[in-house]
Amino acid sequence: MTRNRLYTWVLLLSVSGFLYLVYALFGPSDAPIHVCVFKNISGYPCPSCGTTRSIIALFHSNFAEAIYYNPLGYVMALVILTVPIWVLRDMITRKTDFFIFYGKIEAFFTQRIPMLLSIGFIFALWMWNIYKAL
Repeated sequence: MTRNRLYTWVLLLSVSGFLYLVYALFGPSDAPIHVCVFKNISGYPCPSCGTTRSIIALFHSNFAEAIYYNPLGYVMALVILTVPIWVLRDMITRKTDFFIFYGKIEAFFTQRIPMLLSIGFIFALWMWNIYKAL
């Protein structure tokens, strides 16, 4: 993937995520949007179900509640706060720092041990979400 294509996708996904998060925070609470296709079809939560609620709990300083909803909320909160700024900085200064970082992360997670640990972690999150009946 080229630098420009990656940065375009990152910014588009960031804007979409921010818009959804703003709607989840300030929209009508009696009619939440259920965007999880997996849950809508199967009735079971996916590994990332609860991440939006987790980020909202973090926004309200409810740290234990955020862990309960989904520990990925902490990771995603960090990502949505740093990555768009990093990409915009790279675009303005014409640097490739994020592009290089992305390549290193991609290479790291294609190695056997990190990949298996990641799959195990995601599977554990999935079982946790099913257990909680999110």
